[in-house]
Amino acid sequence: MRRPAITTYCRIVQQHTQPHDASTPAPGATTLGELRAGGHVYRTVKEEIRHNLLAMMRAGQDPFPGIVGFGDTVLPHLERALIAGHDIILLGERGQGKTRLIRTMSGLLDEWTPAVEGCEINDHPYHPACARCRRLAAEQGDDLPVTWRHRDDRYGEKLATPDTSVGDLIGDIDPVKVAEGRTLGDPETIHFGLVPRTNRGIFSLNELPDLAERIQVSLLNVLEERDIGIRGYALRLPLDLLLVASANPEDYTNRGRIITPLKDRFGAEIRTHYPPSLADELTLIRQEADIWTAAELPEHLVEVIARFTRGVRESAAVDARSGVSARFAIAAAESAAASAVRRTALAGAGDETPVARVCDLPAVVSTLRGKVEFEVSEEGREEEILGAMLRRAIADTFRSRLGSVDLSGLLAKFEDGGTVESGELVPAGELLQRIGDVPGLARIMARLGMDGGESFGHAAAALEFTLEGLYLMRRLSKDTDGGTSVYGT
Repeated sequence: MRRPAITTYCRIVQQHTQPHDASTPAPGATTLGELRAGGHVYRTVKEEIRHNLLAMMRAGQDPFPGIVGFGDTVLPHLERALIAGHDIILLGERGQGKTRLIRTMSGLLDEWTPAVEGCEINDHPYHPACARCRRLAAEQGDDLPVTWRHRDDRYGEKLATPDTSVGDLIGDIDPVKVAEGRTLGDPETIHFGLVPRTNRGIFSLNELPDLAERIQVSLLNVLEERDIGIRGYALRLPLDLLLVASANPEDYTNRGRIITPLKDRFGAEIRTHYPPSLADELTLIRQEADIWTAAELPEHLVEVIARFTRGVRESAAVDARSGVSARFAIAAAESAAASAVRRTALAGAGDETPVARVCDLPAVVSTLRGKVEFEVSEEGREEEILGAMLRRAIADTFRSRLGSVDLSGLLAKFEDGGTVESGELVPAGELLQRIGDVPGLARIMARLGMDGGESFGHAAAALEFTLEGLYLMRRLSKDTDGGTSVYGT
């Protein structure tokens, strides 16, 4: 059975600490004795994830909310890897949603889990691992204090950069603790790095090939023996975590590589991809574009942007190894909406809801140019190529939505040499006055997804799109001067 379409970012160099909205309060046990009396059962992180994933699958729930276009390809492989308890590396071009997918995995952890109070590496009260917690457990027994951690606080993330050190990831000697009087042989003088501080959680390492090869070696024991070593310490610190990494295939040749022993220790390598269908691309744009409620982006323009993105991605003029990020389409949608807001502000129409029009799209091409890597042979023609692809996307959307609609009522406006002037700074009301009454406008708007109580802005957006489509179908002419266009016969 096909999984319902559901997606396909801010890289940070510290732990993921977004505030959480816990659906249930933390359990009440505050000591080890109360925890045992309450019947708490210990499970490793991978057992937690396996158990909760299978429970969600049986209940028909979506384990990876917000993931678009991966339902029949990536997610089945990911589910098998998580059930098997494998550490995972996601391999794919930029902007395919690798980090977004990794972050959804924290939802598979138990909502609350106990930890020894004050422990830097979140030891479970039943199985204390660090020297401090073992000492406290021996001294206090059932009175060992317990705290509760939410699943959102059990996710750690690090962007791999060439200057990342072993101390950042694993740990190092803390000179402050040594200065306090502890000896160098005391394990409590260690300052733990990000990986052990995410013990009993999920740790994500983004852009793994950018990590220096000598630093990658420090992860070998984490993935296989599940322990760490710090400098000359005879320290075995069993870690309980799921390690997930992401990488871009291009990085293997351009910036670095993943050393073979490290690749071998990942249980699963999963390839990601861009949205496979136009419908998935549309869903992704609607879901991710930060278009505030003060501006509206009509359905037909979202489709134009989706077709434009897919056309650029498939173009022979674009470097396929680099890819065209989903952020390309998202930025285009946000820029078009911003252009509509700008037009409304300059026109002084404070009460009018800004509605994006087709005239808002060409202006964003120059800003999108930096998101695409072109082939060397196309140097100097970038904007020309993108402009042609945008016109093709508009024409394809016009044929798809209005190809069978009778547009004779609008074409009649141009029979005796009439013209209509439009542009990115022409307000909706003024454009409608220039066009006048158009028979069949309601039918046009219905085919463009505007079928109830729309404003002048929607009517203007529909008519301008129709005029542009007729021009691209060579049924009208258009003279363009800067941001102004004059349509005629």
